Amino acid sequence: MSIKEHLKRLVWPTFVTFLVFGLILFWVIVPETLIESDALSLGITALAYFATAWLVSRVIAMALDRAAARRRPYPRLLKDLIAAILFLIAFIATVSLYMGQGALGALAGSGLILAMLGFAIRNVVADTLSGVALGVEGPFRIGDWVDIDTLARGRVIEIGWRTTRVLTRDATYLILPNSQIARQRITNYSAPKPQYRTQVCITLDHALSVDAARQLILDALQNASLIQKDPAADVRVLAYEEKGITYAVRYWLSRFDRDIDCRDEVFSLIDKALWSAGVATPHHRIELVAPKPRSLSQSSRDHCLHGSRLRTKN
Repeated sequence: MSIKEHLKRLVWPTFVTFLVFGLILFWVIVPETLIESDALSLGITALAYFATAWLVSRVIAMALDRAAARRRPYPRLLKDLIAAILFLIAFIATVSLYMGQGALGALAGSGLILAMLGFAIRNVVADTLSGVALGVEGPFRIGDWVDIDTLARGRVIEIGWRTTRVLTRDATYLILPNSQIARQRITNYSAPKPQYRTQVCITLDHALSVDAARQLILDALQNASLIQKDPAADVRVLAYEEKGITYAVRYWLSRFDRDIDCRDEVFSLIDKALWSAGVATPHHRIELVAPKPRSLSQSSRDHCLHGSRLRTKN
């Protein structure tokens, strides 16, 4: 939203706020002989509370939008939450203004009704409170690529009071309840920076030394066009086992949506380099060992021993 649009949104709140405070100032200046209605005085004061809350909420929303222009956008939930808190404060101040000390008793008397209502809509309340917690903690923002364990993996489109909307890489639009998201592990691939490192694992034969394998892989990745060259990719040995030597090929990505394409490119380049170098990948081997021929004397002893066992049995 541009500055001009924000200023248009501030016109009416500013006008109402200045009008109300002008009436209050006029009320103070006017001689007491002209003041005949306490209800009018209380009404103007209450209107001042709500007008101030309206103006302050619009100013904070404008400040958040201007700050988001240099960073990632803030969720709409945060702006709604701030406005709701301000209007709630204005409402409490108005009730206290009209009822005085009786306001606390009225609120306490409605506690049972609120408890029954809360039990009836507990799922909605859980989603809403989870949405408030997500808005305050900010584990992700609109535009972030996230992996919500067992639920979804994609880009956050909108964060609402009850639900969060995620667009997957397959263009699937998911609407997830906030209470479910709050219970899962969340991996944010866009924070603190969209750049991050990932890795693929590959097992090569013992016939290829570690130094030769590392150099072959790094030379193959020089032809990559999707992964980042700075920082450069590296290769680390993960396991040295009977089936072969397992390597971790680590490389950096500029953003999450290139993950699948980059992994495909890395495996393709390594496979091409292995075929060009004539290096075979590990495979199961079965070694057949011929039995040693036994001498005639050993066979005779075995036959005699077997016969003696039969006679003993009889």
